[in-house]
Amino acid sequence: MSEALISLTDDGLYCSAGDFHIDPWNPVPRAVVTHAHADHARWGCGRYLAAESGAHLLHTRLGASADIATVPYGQPTEHNGVQVSFHPAGHVLGSAQVRVEYRGEVWVVTGDYKLDPDPTCQPFEPVRCHTLITESTFGLPIYRWETPDVLFGGVNAWWAANKAAGKCSIVYAYALGKSQRVMAGVDPSIGPIYTHGAVEKVTRAYRESGVLLPSTTPVSEVPAGRGKAKPWAGALVLAPPSAAGSPWARKFEPASEAVASGWARVRGARRRKAVDRGFVLSDHADWPGLLTAVRESGASRVLATHGFAAELARYLREGGLDAGVIATRYGDEEEGSDSGKQEVEG
Repeated sequence: MSEALISLTDDGLYCSAGDFHIDPWNPVPRAVVTHAHADHARWGCGRYLAAESGAHLLHTRLGASADIATVPYGQPTEHNGVQVSFHPAGHVLGSAQVRVEYRGEVWVVTGDYKLDPDPTCQPFEPVRCHTLITESTFGLPIYRWETPDVLFGGVNAWWAANKAAGKCSIVYAYALGKSQRVMAGVDPSIGPIYTHGAVEKVTRAYRESGVLLPSTTPVSEVPAGRGKAKPWAGALVLAPPSAAGSPWARKFEPASEAVASGWARVRGARRRKAVDRGFVLSDHADWPGLLTAVRESGASRVLATHGFAAELARYLREGGLDAGVIATRYGDEEEGSDSGKQEVEG
């Protein structure tokens, strides 16, 4: 086999023929970006190329002055004879798989992705290739997601019960993608929805991108000094996980707190978050989703990265595929990958 079309360098995944990096973790001259999460869209690169639907989010993350070029999903662009195109990944708004073709050889870097339905972003589309570099955040059979009807039925029932008890309902969910998915999935007729500033900033970018979401009010815009009234009773508050246990969160008492994360599938992860409920909601593919994506790619070679990469690669090899691991430095917006892995492995 000739030199790999995409290889791993100190700056991340690199296509030498096209002279560009994909989701680099250091500033580089040319970055092809799969989506706007901080571990994939790093500040300081010379030029960025991304999917068109993620433009508002990327400028929100990287600043208005960042040199960001975008192209629609499926529209190829060429760099030094290498053809690059973006294809929906279903992870968050604007997320994309990167298809790279050079001299008849096709590689796909999935970035983060999921196959579950999500009204806040375009659904995942399989992309045929020779070599697939796939994430494997939840690459163990224990990780299987519920249908949206079952999941959000549980969230709505919890919220309604808290309202009846005169409590506020706080859901801790990542500010970019997860919080907006919660908004889109719950029943807004139960009560008002308030947002942490970090959540509201991203939500505005979603709305500017054309995503329909229920009405929300930033907590900072709620007038103070209402006497003995409890404006938060019966409301839903969406905040990033970093707000849990903070003085900011304590203002909503009495409250019931929940975390929305794929790691909530493992009960120990809920205990570590010190919350009342854990809703199993992830913007990453579950085990069946990972296997489906690999199968539908038609790839003869698979490189797993991020999460349970070795476990997924071993399973694929046992099924007859040429599979291995490529060690990247991507983080985990689910906030708990290391602890989740320890819980499962014992």
